[in-house]
Amino acid sequence: MQERILVIDDEAQITRVLRASLTAQGYQVRTANDPEEGLQVYREWAPDLVITDLMMPTMTGVDVCRAIRLMASTPVLVLSVRDHERSKVEALDAGADDYVTKPFNIQELLARVRAHLRRAPERATHAIEAGDFVVDAPAHSVTVLGKLIHLTPKEFDLLLFLARNAGKVMTHRALLTAVWGAQSAHQPEYLRVFVGQLRKKLEAETGKQYIQTEPWVGYRFMAEGWSDAAEQPDES
Repeated sequence: MQERILVIDDEAQITRVLRASLTAQGYQVRTANDPEEGLQVYREWAPDLVITDLMMPTMTGVDVCRAIRLMASTPVLVLSVRDHERSKVEALDAGADDYVTKPFNIQELLARVRAHLRRAPERATHAIEAGDFVVDAPAHSVTVLGKLIHLTPKEFDLLLFLARNAGKVMTHRALLTAVWGAQSAHQPEYLRVFVGQLRKKLEAETGKQYIQTEPWVGYRFMAEGWSDAAEQPDES
C-alpha cells in the first residue's frame, strides 16, 4: 500500500513541485493551499506524513501542528523561509518532527521524508474500532453495534476525533480547533449543537449513551456507552 503524504502550503508553486517529486517516488499525494482545507483533508484521508508551511495567511504551521497533535502522532515536517532559532523551537514545541528551511534541496527533503516514515511507529489506521463503534475515515461511514449511522460531514468529523480519543476528557478548545479550526476555538455554540445532534442519532439507534458532559471543561466519549447514566447537564 502506497504511503500517503499531505502537503499544505499557500504557495501553489511549492505544492506543484512537491506533488510531482513525491509522486515520482511512489507516494500518494494530496495538496492544499489553505490550512483549513488541509486539516479537513487530514481528517478525511488520514495521511502517513504531513508537510506544512510555517507562515500562512489564516493559520500558521504551528497551529496546524497543534491541531494534528490533538488527533494523532502523524509525522509533521515544517517548511519556512525563516531560518531563525526561535521559529524552529516554536514549531518543534508544537509537535513538529522536523524543520526544513526554504529554499530546500529536494533530495534532502525526500531523505527526511523517508527517515520519518521509517521511524513512524505504525501506519495510520484508516478504520478505527473502539467499543461499539467502527469509524471508517476514507469511507466516511460509522457503524454502531453493527448498525450504519448516517451523519453530516461535521458530525462525522466530531465523532471521528472523539473516537480517536475515546475515554479521554477533550476540552471545548481542543474539539473546536480539531473540527472547525483555530479561529473557532472560542465559539462553543458549535459544540452544543453538534454534540446534541450526535447524541440524538446515536441514542436513537442503540438506546445507549456515549457522550458524557464534563461541565465547563468538555466532553468524554465512552465507546461502549452506558444505559443507566443520569441525565447529562447542558453546560458547555
